[in-house]
Amino acid sequence: MPMATRTIAIVTGARAEYGLLESVIAAVAAHPRLTLQLIVTGTHLVTDSVKDIRFPIAARVRMQANVQQKGSDPFSRAADVQALARGVAGLGKAFAKLRPDIVVVLGDRIEAFAAATAGSVGGLRVAHLHGGDRAEGVADEAMRHAISKLAHLHFAATAQSRKRLVKMGEDPERVWNVGSPAIDALKDVQPADDAPTLIIMQHPIGGDDAQERQWMDATLRATAKYNRLVMSPNHDPGRAGILTAIADHGVTPVDHLPRQRFLALLAGARAILGNSSAGLIEAAALRTPAVNVGTRQAGRERPGSVIDAACNATAIRKALSAALAMDTARLRHPYGKGDTGKRIAERLAALDLNAVSVRKHNTY
Repeated sequence: MPMATRTIAIVTGARAEYGLLESVIAAVAAHPRLTLQLIVTGTHLVTDSVKDIRFPIAARVRMQANVQQKGSDPFSRAADVQALARGVAGLGKAFAKLRPDIVVVLGDRIEAFAAATAGSVGGLRVAHLHGGDRAEGVADEAMRHAISKLAHLHFAATAQSRKRLVKMGEDPERVWNVGSPAIDALKDVQPADDAPTLIIMQHPIGGDDAQERQWMDATLRATAKYNRLVMSPNHDPGRAGILTAIADHGVTPVDHLPRQRFLALLAGARAILGNSSAGLIEAAALRTPAVNVGTRQAGRERPGSVIDAACNATAIRKALSAALAMDTARLRHPYGKGDTGKRIAERLAALDLNAVSVRKHNTY
């Protein structure tokens, strides 16, 4: 007699996070004991990134205001508060209708926080990927740890992150170091022949538009002599300032690249520069040096391929020169072996759900 399946609701709220989750989604969809319920929310629904999702969508939950709406900034801190409120309410309704056995979220964005809140308060088991990491961001570290305290199951990306979760009072038997799903897609990546010298990915860190414009201006001045591909920033507070700086320099940013295309360019580039986690995770696995600018990734584990720089042109030029001279042939990283999606799906299928109480208890 076949074993009963269980339903896994995976919530995705942004293009970059979906790229990380894709191997997990695929592994859940392919597992004979799991039924996937993919819930799409966040900036997917105010940009065109939803078109890149290749799995059936069980529910769509609107959070952010329309980006075309006049007279308001849909990516301000105040707008994020309202988006979070809409997300908790909308995701709560979706969960009540779908009744998944486990809700899966990744990272530290407001979409993951809304889903974890709605799931935990709604009496569902929540699984959190990439908990225990440190990264300052806009309000990233606070939200990441808050999500971890709402979650019942933890899939940490590194040994250090697992130790932090246990120190936070999470049950060691419910915290597993499975690596980062970001590594899963890298096995067959071949460097692109047309890769630029530099890939620039600089996202807002919570400053006002004038500050974000100034910081991006420093990055663009420091890299002006190089062949560079400049990616558009995340849809977070301060985005407008970064886009203004890019326009000031006469550069046309790339809004989106399919993940495999981005990875091929990253593998072929001589360095990645900015403040994206891709510089600390995917780039390290591909042995591409990274210059990490500013404080957005403050606290995150750094492989030897990463050089930090302050947000000024002089510091960025110096760090970039060192990065371009770096030998990464023997580089090692702490993010797993590229089988994270499969490991997570197998763990979700094997769990004794009756032994996983929805009532949280600190271990100290």
